[in-house]
Amino acid sequence: MIVLEKISINEFDNKDYHNKDIKSENKAILTHYLHNFHNGVSEHYKESATDIFEDFVNYKQSCENISIHRDKALQKLLFEFAGIGGFRIALQNLGGKCVYTSEWDEKAKQTYQANFGEVPFGDITKESVKNYIPNDFDVLCAGFPCQPFSKGGFQNGFEDTRGTLFFDICQIIEKHRPRFLFLENVSNLVTHDNNNTYATILKHLGELDYYFPKKPLILSPDQFGMPILRPRIYIPCVRKDIARSDVKFIQNFEKQLEKYFTSDISSIDTIIDAKNTTQDLSDYELKVLHMWNDFYKNIDLKVIGFPVWADFFKYNGEYTEFADWKAKFVQKNVDLYQRNKVFIDKWLRKNKNLKWVNPTHRKFEWQAGTFHRDIFEGLIQFRPSGVRVKRATKFSTLVAMNHRQIIGKLKRKISLDEAKTLQSFPKEYKLNSLDSVALKQLGNAVNIDVVQLIFKLIKSKYYEK
Repeated sequence: MIVLEKISINEFDNKDYHNKDIKSENKAILTHYLHNFHNGVSEHYKESATDIFEDFVNYKQSCENISIHRDKALQKLLFEFAGIGGFRIALQNLGGKCVYTSEWDEKAKQTYQANFGEVPFGDITKESVKNYIPNDFDVLCAGFPCQPFSKGGFQNGFEDTRGTLFFDICQIIEKHRPRFLFLENVSNLVTHDNNNTYATILKHLGELDYYFPKKPLILSPDQFGMPILRPRIYIPCVRKDIARSDVKFIQNFEKQLEKYFTSDISSIDTIIDAKNTTQDLSDYELKVLHMWNDFYKNIDLKVIGFPVWADFFKYNGEYTEFADWKAKFVQKNVDLYQRNKVFIDKWLRKNKNLKWVNPTHRKFEWQAGTFHRDIFEGLIQFRPSGVRVKRATKFSTLVAMNHRQIIGKLKRKISLDEAKTLQSFPKEYKLNSLDSVALKQLGNAVNIDVVQLIFKLIKSKYYEK
């Protein structure tokens, strides 16, 4: 079938067409078919794609005059749980070809389509979605949520993980047996549920016939010279029959990475766009920062060493009502006030006893040591634990929009383009139009350079040979 006029994939969102009895995965099927047209994988999607396209063309013919001629309708390396495509970019940079993607979050799917022209399949826990996975692929990549398993997770194979996304990953692995697996998660996966979660994952990966690093591979981009602290657990796996030539390589994989570790961290100035003069701090935020800057510069401590809680400066109650750790902090705040009473009383009067300040922002955390002498020399965050100031040497893990770090010397928040660079995404990558959504998606994404380095080493050892 040849359509002599262009049809956009977005036309499948037409309201009238949606009144028809159509499947939610139609756009995913079509885009996966088209993107794998030259590598043989398209045959896996061909029958469904042809049916969908013919149905849509019939719909178009019934309401529009389009020209149609019948004709005969006309490599694989990567399978992933999509996110916004960090895994995909990293492995494509190494010559890989994505043959299947899955992602349940609609906003992430929109970002993915905008950048790759491909609509991910939906909820991977559904058998109907799993059925579209091609039979032959080499790599499975997955950034899955951290979920607890049953305490009996060592008894019945990966069946004990039923109800978690890891169970679905195991099902796919058992059926398709890809050569390599590449899993990623937050670093506390290792200690989650008293170490049970991580131990269960490794046990089942071993039962499924894969080798992996013996020691947890917790890596952060700053170990490779990038100015961002973002520790994540990476679990690269090699199928046992492939790894047999050198099992120690994957089992002691951290040693392969050590030669790339460096203490020479790039300056944050290599990330910051100094020409960006956007003023995105509210009057309230600036007022709070100037208030705490005045406080820091006039007290008798330059390395504070504990959280400052203004609401406890004048506390005179019982300490037994607090947990031990909190009682110690309350006492330190009372002592700080007593030593600096003249200045702090003046500071409180000047700032109307902080009645206008959000209770959370009456807390202050100085984590910059003696590196800075002024709040506006550091990197600042408005956090649930208070206003935090850190050394301007590394950005913190990207988190939700309202916690975006402030570049003190520029008196503005880190921009989305700067956040994108920290995660090694290319400049041309298109982010969601809503800043809050875009930052959340970047915060959930893998760091492309770290993923690319890990798989480059595995590929050169086991795949190219």
